[in-house]
Amino acid sequence: MRSRFNISNYSNLAQRVITAIVGAGLIIGSLVYSEWAYFAVFGVILGFTQMEFYKLSGLDGMLPLKSFGTFIGLMIFTLTFLEEMKVIPIRYYFLVFPLISMIFFIKLYRKSDKKPFTGIAYTILGIFYVAIPFSLLTIAAFSVDKTFHYEIVIGSLFILWASDSGAYFAGTKFGKTKLFERVSPKKSWEGSLGGAATALTVTYFLSQYFTVLQAWQWFCIAAIIIIAGTYGDLIESLFKRSIDIKDSGRGLPGHGGFMDRFDGLLLSTPFIVAFLKIF
Repeated sequence: MRSRFNISNYSNLAQRVITAIVGAGLIIGSLVYSEWAYFAVFGVILGFTQMEFYKLSGLDGMLPLKSFGTFIGLMIFTLTFLEEMKVIPIRYYFLVFPLISMIFFIKLYRKSDKKPFTGIAYTILGIFYVAIPFSLLTIAAFSVDKTFHYEIVIGSLFILWASDSGAYFAGTKFGKTKLFERVSPKKSWEGSLGGAATALTVTYFLSQYFTVLQAWQWFCIAAIIIIAGTYGDLIESLFKRSIDIKDSGRGLPGHGGFMDRFDGLLLSTPFIVAFLKIF
């Protein structure tokens, strides 16, 4: 009898490694292949992440406009990409404002919704929390001489993954001193320091090969990711704790959901783009 591969038969660590290899391969492959492959893959990730956020909000009794909110998020991401690619002029961004205003119109006709403005708030929050950071990531990729540099995105992801992995293994082996027990009892200072050390080590090697940015810029990005990424993880933990769940989803075996995997990126990207645009 032919055996079938079932990732659920493996340990959590094995699932984590398998998912990381497959996911990283897909993401890195799309970035290196072309700008349009990046657009397609990251658009799919954005869509799943934003829908996941709205699904979790629904568990807490909120009623956001899941499909329409995600559509607006994808529209912002698409407009950002096309504008950076010089396919369309920046004036098409003004399409976003009437789309957001339509959220109010749609809620007006939802008779069963007893708290429409709460639903409106969570719909807009999903756009700002998920779609805007992914769109800003596109701006980061084009921040040097208005040309698509996949190295900036790959480098930022490598640093983030190194920080997460280092924190996971250091925390598992050495973690004793609680980092923020009220929000995330398992996170420790030892884990955070291990993550920071791993991220800085990876940053050094990145700076030797990805010369699109200077070494000091890479280390500044690493500092942003280490700090803002940690806060992003804690903020997502706070969100999950408020609705009494462990993982944001089951879409990524060993990692939980898409928000569990990209929470650090969501909070780091706005700071990274501001740094690259100013300095």
